[in-house]
Amino acid sequence: MTDLSSGLSRRELAARIALDIPEGSVVNLGIGAPTLVADAIPDDLEVILHTENGMLAMGPAPVPGQIDPDLINAGKQPVTERPGASYFHHADSFAMMRGGHLDICVLGAFQVSERGDLANWHTGAADAIPAVGGAMDLAIGARSVWIMTDLLTRDGTPKLVAQCSYPLTGVRCVSRVYTDQAVFDVTPAGFVVRELFGSATIDALASATGLHLEDGRVAPLPTGTDRAPARFRHPTTMNEHGRGHDR
Repeated sequence: MTDLSSGLSRRELAARIALDIPEGSVVNLGIGAPTLVADAIPDDLEVILHTENGMLAMGPAPVPGQIDPDLINAGKQPVTERPGASYFHHADSFAMMRGGHLDICVLGAFQVSERGDLANWHTGAADAIPAVGGAMDLAIGARSVWIMTDLLTRDGTPKLVAQCSYPLTGVRCVSRVYTDQAVFDVTPAGFVVRELFGSATIDALASATGLHLEDGRVAPLPTGTDRAPARFRHPTTMNEHGRGHDR
């Protein structure tokens, strides 16, 4: 079997995700690895980052010595503000999330099923500390839900599964999964591989996950194209609930 140890680092994966965010999008980045995407968004690209704790137009992490303790994201990490940034009540932030005003959210995951179910708040283990946060609101409220995660856990257990065994965060809500080995779209036919990283192959991914994977790789678009705001674009693939379309 092909070695799957040569995939992308988390910062490299964050940079890959940033490339797919269309100009003008309103985006929420979940706690943990997804926050790295903020550092990878080009300065000349207008992307409005929303934080669960009440901020629009969040910027990347501050450089050492220039930390404002009043500027933090939902994970309590220091952040910066972009021109035009605004602040508001936590309840207003959740109203934005629940009201369908976010084009994209990028979340971490314990498991994603081939029909797009997401489990990311609790493993069900007796000694595990549950962390609900706003993930359930984001999973249901955002127009497109992208997942950033490793393909396998440290013990080699796949995070892409036929059916989630952990408590669900959202049902049929995920449209795309970015892993250290490949990018997958969630479609009515299951997972479709859009891009491979490192030495990964379709057969190796199928063997590691135990799933049937469709090969949907296509030639990438030239840099700078397909940058219309997500709310005005129609996805090339979607799950059976049509996630990604304007509501």
